[in-house]
Amino acid sequence: MNERIYDARELGPGHYAMGQLSPGDRIHTGTRQITAQMIDDFAALSGDRFEIHMDRKRAQAHGFEDRVAHGLLVLSVVDGLKNQAAAQFKAIASLGWSFQFKAPVLAGDTIGVTITIEAMRPTSRPERGILTLRFDVQNQRGETVQTGENRLMVYS
Repeated sequence: MNERIYDARELGPGHYAMGQLSPGDRIHTGTRQITAQMIDDFAALSGDRFEIHMDRKRAQAHGFEDRVAHGLLVLSVVDGLKNQAAAQFKAIASLGWSFQFKAPVLAGDTIGVTITIEAMRPTSRPERGILTLRFDVQNQRGETVQTGENRLMVYS
């Protein structure tokens, strides 16, 4: 049996199928600022108008410096950053997310993401595989604000 030796690396620009990847390979995305307008728009779309999202003074009354972005808004931006990165996966579909919100993302914060391939497995269809991706989301101060995993079906 041939044992594959993995050489984890920072992925350069391009679109990668599973056969071109190894556990440990990583992508650093660009960054995006989370604005008050984004928070307002997400609240209008989702109906989540909890006071720490909508009012600076109410957020401060709860101990935050400014309005707090919805955790799911930040996760949505994280997925967008993944899909706009110079290095991308030849994706078919997302199969699920497991995420933790570690620290608040405030209006005006800028986030960036490191995506690392944690695991890879084939499916019953030889032209497809499943990646388990680890996400580490940091703000402009280098603080980790979200972490989690995404299972992504990709072409082999």
